[in-house]
Amino acid sequence: MDRLTGKVALISGAARGLGAEFARALAGEGASVVIGDVLDEDGRRLAEEIGQAARYVHLDVRDYDQWRNAVELTEQSFGRLDILVNNAGVVRSAPIDEHSLEDWNLVIDVNLTGSFYGIRAAVEALKASGRGSIINISSDAGLQGYGGITGYNASKFGLRGLTKSAALDLGMYNVRVNAVHPGLIRTPLLDGMEFPQDHVALHRMGEVSEIANLVVFLASDEASFSTGAEFIADGGESAGLAHGAH
Repeated sequence: MDRLTGKVALISGAARGLGAEFARALAGEGASVVIGDVLDEDGRRLAEEIGQAARYVHLDVRDYDQWRNAVELTEQSFGRLDILVNNAGVVRSAPIDEHSLEDWNLVIDVNLTGSFYGIRAAVEALKASGRGSIINISSDAGLQGYGGITGYNASKFGLRGLTKSAALDLGMYNVRVNAVHPGLIRTPLLDGMEFPQDHVALHRMGEVSEIANLVVFLASDEASFSTGAEFIADGGESAGLAHGAH
């Protein structure tokens, strides 16, 4: 497969879960990938699994200098940067009257400020590419409210706005910026757990491959006229309550 041959991607939060699947999928379509994460052992193992087309870099997205180092390593390793996937994210659960200040700051710093840092650090390399693609991994919680995850909700709505603003600023450089809004996805963290999805149109959780396929599309030239857009893969959750929901 060669939909991404010659392209180079930097992915945050890529050592496991959705981010790891993105790295495998992009590499499988011919891209070179740099895996950024704070989980060094998992990240190095994934880079070894993918092979010569992959590198690992320690990346705490809250640290702008680490972002600059990640971009520099990407360019040194593969000569360019075409694709940035802002995937790193955390969630803390508590109703707003119990949501700690520390948890709020952590979630906003990782999910929103971390994505801004990534764009800011990578933007010159993406401009030089002439065909750059920034893919911000938001959430169904960036489209509608959920009780008990105030900081996460706010960060994902913020990422949606960041996506649109960046798309307007960078379009003149042929750098596209889009957001992906997954619903509940079956990741290794959910192994053995069941979440009733009767309220969702497709009545099931999503699979990591289904989100990775969407990321590959947005990274590729097939999505060359898509920017500032929201790509929703939530089984219909944001459409409303499905028949049979209780």
